[in-house]
Amino acid sequence: MKKILIIDDEVNVALLLSKFLTRNGFDVTTASTGSIGMEYLKNGDFNLVLCDFRLEDTDGREMLKNIKTQYPKTGVIIITGYSDIKMAVELIKMGAYDYITKPLYPDEILNTITKAIETHYALVEDKAVPASNDKSSRESKKQVFANEFVTGTSKVSKELTRQIELVAPTNYSVIILGESGTGKESVAKSIHLNSPRYNQPFIAMDCGSLTKELAASEFFGHEKGSFTGALYTKIGHFEMANGGTLFLDEVGNLSYEIQAALLRTVQERKVKRIGSTKEINLDVRIIIATNENLQDGIQKGKFREDLYHRFNEFSIFIPPLRERGNDIMLLADHFLKIANHELGRNVSSFSPEVVESFMSYRWQGNIREMKNVVRRATLLTEGTEITMKALPLEISNFKMPVFDYAPVAEMQEIRENRHDLKNAALEAEYETILKVLREVNFNKTRAAEILNIDRKTLYNKMKAINIK
Repeated sequence: MKKILIIDDEVNVALLLSKFLTRNGFDVTTASTGSIGMEYLKNGDFNLVLCDFRLEDTDGREMLKNIKTQYPKTGVIIITGYSDIKMAVELIKMGAYDYITKPLYPDEILNTITKAIETHYALVEDKAVPASNDKSSRESKKQVFANEFVTGTSKVSKELTRQIELVAPTNYSVIILGESGTGKESVAKSIHLNSPRYNQPFIAMDCGSLTKELAASEFFGHEKGSFTGALYTKIGHFEMANGGTLFLDEVGNLSYEIQAALLRTVQERKVKRIGSTKEINLDVRIIIATNENLQDGIQKGKFREDLYHRFNEFSIFIPPLRERGNDIMLLADHFLKIANHELGRNVSSFSPEVVESFMSYRWQGNIREMKNVVRRATLLTEGTEITMKALPLEISNFKMPVFDYAPVAEMQEIRENRHDLKNAALEAEYETILKVLREVNFNKTRAAEILNIDRKTLYNKMKAINIK
């Protein structure tokens, strides 16, 4: 159970928060002053502190400084009034995970706390109290980040690492490409950590979950009363990331109108909250990620070409897990250690059959899928070795698709006569069908959609080249 410390001198507020969070599965302790809160921190291992900005004996700035100095792995969320929002943003730059404004809304509180807990404070450490730019400080943060980002030993992983190290020290905007679940946010954080901005905020934003109505407010912020439902002033993600890095995930899902507003902000390096006339200067590095083909979106009129070129100063492709060879078991061992820690288990290894299954499985969900599989298997394992019975059916029953190359002579003839346009087209078609089928784990419906043909046509073509 995650432990939360609430520090607030308003007894009623602390009591209501405590009851609400306890009902939602947290172990909650309350303190009415900063000094009492620090005593509790000394005697308890807390995951998160909710601290009111104005306390009887101190303030949020002093509390944050003390907590981050003495307990750097403990996350801090500031509770603040409207008049303190500017200071709250400064506290985020000093190392606070986020802030919550009064009056407090249960959904907002729970959502903010859940995000902080789930990230295990890798983000908090990225935004830690500004320290000297010395080697020991940077190495300390790298060690914290190593809990999330694993550097592989395969050829493709070494190339990925090389590209990260190459672009990180620059101020280039970066596009990160790759399938869903390959770890695009982890790569973005790695770029940030190895850049001169490493002691400034790293703000991540999931564009795929944004509605058209909310997107502008999330990006640029809004003033209280600027539109119906604007009950409090909100700081946008651009403003929160000022001085640091803004990571935009699944940017291809943004509406064309929001893309236009985004282009203006990126070009002018200024932002204006909704309902405000004041422009705020920005110094933000932008990293975006997508599993879609943005150039395809440009051709279809779904993505602005000018915005694409603003972002595309450097691009990085993350290979799917199935192409990373020995990295598969390296990652499995890494997630096993994490699962043991989370669940209080002592599982030490994978059986040879499990290793073989992991190496041959297609991992359509990539690293995210593997993490979930290993956590589940660790929970189900009674001894010290994960066996096949602890794996989900889609892995334990997985069999590589059968390829029957009966027309080998025919394909050989095609290859030998590849300069003939008809034969060249046949070979290209064969390779394309096979490649797509492998990518979708031989899901024929999905393959037909990607190839832009109907299932019957796909079946006929597969039959013609004898793929079963």
